[in-house]
Amino acid sequence: MKLQRFSGNPILSPNPANPWENLVVCNPGVILDNGVFYMLYRAAGDDEKHVIRFGLATSTDGFHFTRMSDEPVFGPSADGPDSGCVEDPRIVKFGDTFYITYAYRPMAPGRYWTFPHDVVLKPESDAFTPLAWKENLGNTGLACTRDFRSFRRLGRLTSPVQDDRDVILFPQKIGGKFVMLHRPKHTKETEFPSIWIKFSDDMLDWGGAEDHILIQGRRGTKEEKIGGSTPPILTDKGWLVLYHGVGDGGLSKYTVWAMLLDKDNPLKILARTKEPILEPELPYEMEGFYNGCVFPTGNVVKDGILYVYYGAADKCVGVATCPLADLLEELTNTNNY
Repeated sequence: MKLQRFSGNPILSPNPANPWENLVVCNPGVILDNGVFYMLYRAAGDDEKHVIRFGLATSTDGFHFTRMSDEPVFGPSADGPDSGCVEDPRIVKFGDTFYITYAYRPMAPGRYWTFPHDVVLKPESDAFTPLAWKENLGNTGLACTRDFRSFRRLGRLTSPVQDDRDVILFPQKIGGKFVMLHRPKHTKETEFPSIWIKFSDDMLDWGGAEDHILIQGRRGTKEEKIGGSTPPILTDKGWLVLYHGVGDGGLSKYTVWAMLLDKDNPLKILARTKEPILEPELPYEMEGFYNGCVFPTGNVVKDGILYVYYGAADKCVGVATCPLADLLEELTNTNNY
């Protein structure tokens, strides 16, 4: 079972006309609302600091997107904890409000493709400097909007002393609680970055919530390191969750996988694909600022078709599709966990 790439990929690429997005356009959050596909995409220009912002594009068919502004719609704050960059939005809707989880750093990451992976620029510090600033840790914030034009920052979701990204909210409560997936980079309990799950009475308060390991990375495989990718989709078979895996050494390419969680108890994994449903193969996925990367951050279901939006090689945006029923059949009939 493989997702099928749109023949017109990449659907969004760097825009030479705008300095803030003339180098990178990738990792989009996408949601369908009242017949319109809204895309918040990660963008960066050709600057030394590599400041990262969000642009906005819309579509009526899910394939052909139009940029809605020559300026970013959301960017780093002037002096807050997310003053360095904002990255990788995931979008859900509660009531009439869209909630966006996004990764951030207090300082822009720099041109990360020019130095070893997972190294980031760090500011000057002393013994009293908070760890998040001293190490320029990746963290996750929550923002909201009703029109994708004006946004309100609601606050931090993850620990200030832990690099914690790939934070995704379930699009509805389960058992009366909000549910969150996240991926702390280093923990005592897991050898490799893994997917964890929490439950809370309040969308912004996760500090005291019990943390559960959902799935762990597996040594020597294509999913040695893993993290959540797209907001879960509720189906009649359970919660469909797409996640990414990246191996080590010769396997260090980002690939896309799927799992199915119990609709009433998402701690219970019902099924999980044994092979990726999308792997980097084409030139725009193999050549960029992370060579060999398909990194999904948005998914939509329309008329029974699953649309998966992904960053390709940290440079552009692609989309791949499949009938939702086919993927669910693959999971439930042939790949019991």
